[in-house]
Amino acid sequence: MVIMETENIVKVYGGASGEGSTKALDGVSLSVNEGEFVAIMGPSGSGKTTLLNVLSGIDQPSSGSVSISGQEISEMTGDALALFRRRQLGFVFQEFNLLDSLTAKENIILPMVLEKKSTAEMEEKVQGLGELFEIDSILDKYPYNISGGQQQRTAVSRALVNEPAIVFADEPTGNLDSKSSAVIMECFEKIVNELGTTVLLVTHDVFAASYCQKVVFIKDGQIHSSIVKKGSRKEFLNSIMDHLAVLGGRTHDI
Repeated sequence: MVIMETENIVKVYGGASGEGSTKALDGVSLSVNEGEFVAIMGPSGSGKTTLLNVLSGIDQPSSGSVSISGQEISEMTGDALALFRRRQLGFVFQEFNLLDSLTAKENIILPMVLEKKSTAEMEEKVQGLGELFEIDSILDKYPYNISGGQQQRTAVSRALVNEPAIVFADEPTGNLDSKSSAVIMECFEKIVNELGTTVLLVTHDVFAASYCQKVVFIKDGQIHSSIVKKGSRKEFLNSIMDHLAVLGGRTHDI
């Protein structure tokens, strides 16, 4: 079942047309199925983060539509959009965006507090996620007392507490070493395989992308191509690198 669909998204910065304007997205149409694990990749400046921002309601398209769970978020504004994003969408960023004044547990349950969920429900949810991502032993610690990998697992848990339709992840392994990156990508695999959550990931990292089921390549604000995982993760990683080479990404982009 299609959970997110976009039609002909255009995003122009600096005015709709004329001198000084930049077309960051140029007619992007994309559909994502429920429970799918999709990566968006492409060279720097290709429009990846702009696309993620438009898909998640952080930014509005200049034209075109974005539909999530049958609702047109591209037409939502103000409180309605904020409420939809809080209840239906989860976010994981490169910067962990945890509140240092709150423990890991308090950071995780914060979205549930905003939704006025019961204490019993919050306790049950945080314990379940803590065990799933193996951070139950650090729940009472503050972000500055735990590792980067543990902070990101806490951020992933926070993104999941309200059982979102989609989790958007923007370079979630960007601040992590290779070992912690692998742990985080395994967490996303668990989200998809065990919880049935849809995950949309923007990344430069071929290693991270190789955990996904599908990779969509974007160049100059347009979808260039896409590939679906068929064999082993190593084979998929090699295929991703081949596609990036065709895209003309510079070495540091890969």
